[in-house]
Amino acid sequence: MARTIEAVSSPSPMKMKEEEELRRRNEELERELKKSREREEKMRQELRRTLERLSVAEEAEERLCSQLGDLEVEALEQAREYHARIVSLMDQLSQAQKLIQTSAISPPVKSY
Repeated sequence: MARTIEAVSSPSPMKMKEEEELRRRNEELERELKKSREREEKMRQELRRTLERLSVAEEAEERLCSQLGDLEVEALEQAREYHARIVSLMDQLSQAQKLIQTSAISPPVKSY
């Protein structure tokens, strides 16, 4: 009877080999898990940096759009001012031409 208890309590070489193989496999899986977690953390950091760059780019785009709008308003105001100036000069030119024509048509005044 002592022999039976002894056989049950001591592991067989086959079982020891399986346990060792399981231990090695477990260690290998733990290393892979650690590497995977490290890669995941690096990807999270990369994602955060990318989101920060995106935010900066969006803010810059908003500023540029605002500046472009301001420049468009300024350009429109200048175009209106130039147009008004051209119309004014055309009116002055027209009046000058009429004055020249009326003075050329009128007979010269003779003085005695």
